[in-house]
Amino acid sequence: FDTNAIHAGQEPDQWTSRAVVPPISMATTFMQRAPAEPFEFEYSRSGNPTRKCLEECLAALEHAKYGLTYASGLAATHNLTHLLNPGDHVVSFDDLYGGTNRLFRNCLIPRGFEVTFVDATDLKKFEAVLRPNTKLVWLETPSNPTMKVVDIKGVCDIVRRKCKAIVAVDNTFMSSYFQKPLLLGADVSVHSLTKYMNGHSDVVMGAICTNDKEITDRLRYFQNAAGAVPSPFDCFLVNRGLKT
Repeated sequence: FDTNAIHAGQEPDQWTSRAVVPPISMATTFMQRAPAEPFEFEYSRSGNPTRKCLEECLAALEHAKYGLTYASGLAATHNLTHLLNPGDHVVSFDDLYGGTNRLFRNCLIPRGFEVTFVDATDLKKFEAVLRPNTKLVWLETPSNPTMKVVDIKGVCDIVRRKCKAIVAVDNTFMSSYFQKPLLLGADVSVHSLTKYMNGHSDVVMGAICTNDKEITDRLRYFQNAAGAVPSPFDCFLVNRGLKT
């Protein structure tokens, strides 16, 4: 873990300067071979070298193949809901961070989504609320702020038997150091990097990590389309925070 926190996504060979600390790339646009023929980067909303370093490092810490970062933890959560369609059913842990609770109750439900809140610490109660149209299961463990703990593997085992839902875990309070939801069967791990992963109380940022390429491709499209991406300087600060 310590080695990944320091080196993953930050190999000096990717920079012409061979800098051992990833530089801050503040450019909004990048040189192209010809009009509409970009090299790796084109426009910083779509992708940025400093952000790429951070996303690769976060993925490594979560034992994930892919990482995406956002302007806040709630921006990451909201981006994830774009995988859903009106009429889809969401099962959410009933003990939630207030911002997530507000997003689900006051933004998702009025837009035609069905959301059921359940005490997911009781696996029988959890299983009872699953439906054929359940498309997202949202867990937060330990929860904010009451620190309730959910059996992630137990929930994932039930979901695999009962429906074809994405299991997402808000891993903010445990961080990647103490808990890796993807290794327990979850499809997606979500973070408010504002808290422990940055650790200096000077950045608001969120992240999503997953091993699923289809989910990643769709999320990356929404990330670019919605535009709630972090600044290169904030990415630099979180990269620094991961090391300390």
